[in-house]
Amino acid sequence: MIVELRNPTRTVEFEGPMAVSALLARLDLRREGVLLIREGTLVPGDDVLGVDDRIEIRSVISGGAW
Repeated sequence: MIVELRNPTRTVEFEGPMAVSALLARLDLRREGVLLIREGTLVPGDDVLGVDDRIEIRSVISGGAW
């Protein structure tokens, strides 16, 4: 599986299949702090990622206006 991370931008390859929780543990990321996207769709936290998946991981950003 290919994983594209943002901030900083980098690409990492992993053997799959792999649970989302296992991938995040290997990357030392917290589930609450990131969004996983596969083919334009958010990936649920209990999903299993496949060998041929291409995953984008983006940091969660919050903010607002007055």
